[in-house]
Amino acid sequence: MSTAAGSAGVASRLGVLPGALVMEMGFGSDVDMALREEITALAGSDFLSVETEEVVDVALIWFREDDGDLVDLLVDALTFLADAGAIWVITPKAGRPQHVEPSDIQEAAPTAGLSQTSSFAVAKDWTATKFTAPKASRR
Repeated sequence: MSTAAGSAGVASRLGVLPGALVMEMGFGSDVDMALREEITALAGSDFLSVETEEVVDVALIWFREDDGDLVDLLVDALTFLADAGAIWVITPKAGRPQHVEPSDIQEAAPTAGLSQTSSFAVAKDWTATKFTAPKASRR
């Protein structure tokens, strides 16, 4: 699979900068490997996992219809997020296997104490939705 046109811009649009710490959750065999490579190349380091002790700049959650409770994943990701950081939930596009309805994503945001701010296509089969939290709710 390949990333969307202007791939260098996709990682930047996700808030990835050189030196950024990026945590990844929900990795599976179906993820867009070109997008992952672009992100790690721009950041200059590999993805961190939920076992990290680091505060991260960007949290990516690959999420599919059968992946469980999105609220729990959002709350887990928020635990590691820097004050100016963002959480991106990456879901299969409509018509793709394991597609997640946008309403399901929207309903999870307030329950997790987050606001949904934007969405865009990040790859041929994937869409990313950005979530942010009020600074007062961050650790």
